[in-house]
Amino acid sequence: MSIFRRISRFFNFSSSTTSTPSSPKHSITNTSQDQKHGEFVGSLDCGTTSVRFIVFDKYANIVAQNQLEFPQYYPNPGWHEHDAEEIQQHAELCIQNAMRDLEKAGWAKESVKVIGITNQRETTVAWSRNTGKPLCKAIVWTDSRTKNTVIHYEKKLEEIGVEVKPGVWKKGKDGVEALREITGLPLSTYFSAIKLRWMLDHIPDVAAAHESDDLLFGTVESWVLYNLVGGASTNLHVCEVTNASRTLLLNTTTLQFEPCLLSFFGFRSSILPKIVSSSEVYGKVSPGVAGGYLAGVPVGGLVGDQQAALVGNKCLKKGEAKCTYGTGAFLLFCTGGEIVKSEHGLLSTIAYQAGPHAKPVYALEGSISVAGSAVKWLRDTMGFIEDAAGVNTLAAKEIDTGGVYFVTAFSGLLAPYWDPGAGGLIIGVSQYTNPSHIARATLEANAFQTRAIIESMKLDSGHDLQHLKVDGGMTNGDLAMTVLADIGGFTVVRPEMRESTALGSALLAGAAIKLFGWDIEKPETLKEVNTKGTTEFKPSMEDTTRARKWEGWQRAVERSKGWEEGVDE
Repeated sequence: MSIFRRISRFFNFSSSTTSTPSSPKHSITNTSQDQKHGEFVGSLDCGTTSVRFIVFDKYANIVAQNQLEFPQYYPNPGWHEHDAEEIQQHAELCIQNAMRDLEKAGWAKESVKVIGITNQRETTVAWSRNTGKPLCKAIVWTDSRTKNTVIHYEKKLEEIGVEVKPGVWKKGKDGVEALREITGLPLSTYFSAIKLRWMLDHIPDVAAAHESDDLLFGTVESWVLYNLVGGASTNLHVCEVTNASRTLLLNTTTLQFEPCLLSFFGFRSSILPKIVSSSEVYGKVSPGVAGGYLAGVPVGGLVGDQQAALVGNKCLKKGEAKCTYGTGAFLLFCTGGEIVKSEHGLLSTIAYQAGPHAKPVYALEGSISVAGSAVKWLRDTMGFIEDAAGVNTLAAKEIDTGGVYFVTAFSGLLAPYWDPGAGGLIIGVSQYTNPSHIARATLEANAFQTRAIIESMKLDSGHDLQHLKVDGGMTNGDLAMTVLADIGGFTVVRPEMRESTALGSALLAGAAIKLFGWDIEKPETLKEVNTKGTTEFKPSMEDTTRARKWEGWQRAVERSKGWEEGVDE
């Protein structure tokens, strides 16, 4: 059995699948005996390891779908790269495969009225304005090669500062606070500006393009949309606001790139894309793309994957939260129209903007860099399991971890710790320890990091989370969700239809053309969307046991911190 087929059993993936709901109640016009015309919305989900194209009806039933994995590149320790052209090629093939399956199911390709795009965030693409071709491989959000770049800009912020207004400089602690006030973010290897700066400093082709004004910078949705609507022939260069909020360059109040930060990092303004909302028509798919299946179809939704999952879970009101467990894990807590500045290690970010004239909605976010990728490590590197689903089976052979803690800091720790130098750590190992203990410790690591974020959210928001909506591949395992509920001390709510990320971009796209009467600013218009059942996992662990294990986790994290020290380049 191939690696992809093995992992698909756990992550609910398929290289090519269609799903016909039992009672879809589609809006149908029969134009011939063999072909039906309906009204559907497509979603192109460009993730960290795969791309998917899913066709939804108005109830969020999946009518057709296709998924393809694309290559990952790890040329050095801590490095993680993608080939942007391979992402685009796989995306277009995915569209073709899904649309072909849609036609096999009896539906005309014209039934897809609009598409949305959702994407891995922070991953940085640099390409030529003249040729439309990438100038180097994309640097992925998980990549930690830029530790020394971060150290350099921390030192610059400390000693020189940032010019927030003409003649007004902020440095030291005031400089750090000014950066967070503008962007909601800290200096970190995680964000796009740091990755782009590394490209300029280390890749001659990127530096030369910057100097000659041939460089275009963007995140993944910028690149994919650019190519879908015609590439260099049309040069549509835009960046959606939730993705822009992850660059370390966006002023989250004005929703524009901040000039003082361009100066701080040394970027020309001409390399930047135009900022657009999460829901509007940006352009139409070119006839020469994806076999012509979507020729002329408007692209109406763009959104970062974690914000897409927030929308897909219909967490549109202040106080609602969700956590998506994929390669990493990301918990977003909607704060409504208010920017909440975190004092406890979380990020202030944009949740979505429902149209070009709509006010933005904000969120607090906690990011975990390693979730499902730790399970993949157990499978591919350690050989403990044959497929990803096996982590639950292996972990279930023991009732606890035998005192083992696994700090999954493969590329440092993100929220709420923010330590790029933290090292991965398995501690508490004895002669008693077996692979089942380590498998269970892997599931607990995911739960502990989720709890750490929720504890910070409680302090920042003043709200005590009673239940957590979850989605993503890792949530398919019942034991993983049981462990999450026990460690967290809250109820975990798992929907039956868990393609929340793709659904979020579909909802934004549909709303852009008023399909089905959807309006993101009026949640009641979405009441018929994804009404299938849920499964709840309630905590059963004794409070004293939960407290003891939490203390042990905190001790383990302290031992992992600061393992690698960066230097100013």
